[in-house]
Amino acid sequence: MLLSGADIIVRTLIEQGCDTVFGYPGGQILNVYDSLYKYQDELNHILTAHEQGAAHAADGYARTTGKVGVVISTSGPGATNLVTGIATAYLDSIPMVAICGNVPTTQIGTDSFQEIDITGVTLPITKHNYFVSDVSELADTIREAFKLAKSGRPGPVLIDVPKDVQIAKCEYETGFPAEKEEGYAAKDVRIEEAANIIHSAKRPFIYFGGGVITADAEDEVLALAEKIDAPIGCSLMGLSGIPTDHPRFLGMQGMHGHYASSMAMHNADLILSLGVRFNDRVTGNRAKFATGANIIHIDVDGSELCKTVNVVCGLRGDVKLTLQKLLLLLKQDSKPDWMAKVNAFRQEENDYLDNREGLTPRKAIMTLNKHLGENTAVCTDVGQHQMWSAQNLIFKKPRRFVSSGGLGTMGFGFGAAIGASFGTKERSVLVTGDGSFGMSLNELATAVTYNVPVVVLIMNNGVLGMVRQWQTLFYEKHYSNTVLNRKTDFVAFARSFGAEGEAVHTPEELDGALEKAFKHNGPYIIDCKIDKDEFVLPMLPPGGSMDDIIVKLEVES
Repeated sequence: MLLSGADIIVRTLIEQGCDTVFGYPGGQILNVYDSLYKYQDELNHILTAHEQGAAHAADGYARTTGKVGVVISTSGPGATNLVTGIATAYLDSIPMVAICGNVPTTQIGTDSFQEIDITGVTLPITKHNYFVSDVSELADTIREAFKLAKSGRPGPVLIDVPKDVQIAKCEYETGFPAEKEEGYAAKDVRIEEAANIIHSAKRPFIYFGGGVITADAEDEVLALAEKIDAPIGCSLMGLSGIPTDHPRFLGMQGMHGHYASSMAMHNADLILSLGVRFNDRVTGNRAKFATGANIIHIDVDGSELCKTVNVVCGLRGDVKLTLQKLLLLLKQDSKPDWMAKVNAFRQEENDYLDNREGLTPRKAIMTLNKHLGENTAVCTDVGQHQMWSAQNLIFKKPRRFVSSGGLGTMGFGFGAAIGASFGTKERSVLVTGDGSFGMSLNELATAVTYNVPVVVLIMNNGVLGMVRQWQTLFYEKHYSNTVLNRKTDFVAFARSFGAEGEAVHTPEELDGALEKAFKHNGPYIIDCKIDKDEFVLPMLPPGGSMDDIIVKLEVES
């Protein structure tokens, strides 16, 4: 059939299994929006308050579903407003397709109104991007973009479509949903080498990240732990990959990780790392990291092997398929002495837990846990609240923790929570800080307009908490521009947008507010007042090693 480029874009998105896209219209993408109008019964479009919010929503949708998230924008500032969202997805390996309009091909390179070289801008933060100059190539380009976005190590792909290409017509034939490239296990010789190293280990530790969730390898990780009698820790991106209450799971490792998890890794003689990238928040001082351990690293992206830490055995391949082969070669083992030491670390951690009275950050998150369903996605922004959430949230199912790990994007959370709700078709939760929320509170308009059931828990301390914590510890309490001094009344703000909300000052008030929020039909904001001098602990000092970990702190006012 003869279709315009705009119709081809929308028809191909439907063909690829899209049910929801996020975006914001403008002059150079109007033809696509006219087509979205025609196909509105088949493809749901969510109009956000800002293109960055749309990108984060597509990201949250992708993280919670495993599907490709789609965001649409116009040219110029519309396209550049996507950049932070695209970079966030890129650093966390999230499958996304961004479709941007551009000025007609005859005006490219003339500095036309709202012209920007968005493919040049996004080249370092996409798996690939396309400039489509021929309408006959449009459908196959979209199909290829979907395949690329979800294959191997996932990531964002951008397609730039000039206006005249959207208008032009060509014959269109319906295709099929693009299948991701078939995965493969690491080479047998490497798997055998890994098995031999594992058999000689006395203190193995399994460390996994977001790559395990992407590969759906949760069962294999648990089977591996049972086979070799090992404890399990994870990166920030690995959270929710296995149930939080599993007896072998020690929690997140690293700068603000659980004490037991960090110390078990530090004392291991073998670290089995699965779908992780050993960034600086994990290793601390790399010269002192895991000096007594052999490291086996399995990752679908070969460029991650030996990139930041040296490994004795690097296995490039799909984590799930590689583990399935590896498990066949391993003997059932028992390491009672090692597990006794790990349990001692657990007990030490219990001694350090914050059990103070009042509305402490830990108590706030533990109270939230009481109201979460097994399928509830919890999104965060970035800062202290993110770490308190990572340390204390309880998850039963994968893909239910949504947070910006690699880029650390303040303002990510609200858009992501909206996208997560559309992805799961259930209520979502945003845990945020007053600083982060100030960067994305315009998206409350989106949540109210679409009656999105999202509970927003603002950990309100009146400061930029994580930066203030560093200023307290390392900058002689020079609180330069971290005390917000804002007069914002978040409850009044919520009601002015058509949402509901309340402020809480005690655990009992928070419990009651959450009960109302989880029954409310629509967005509900809870302004949770906490002290400005609350710290995230444990903490690994910058440039330090696990020997320098801070677990308790007394700071004078």
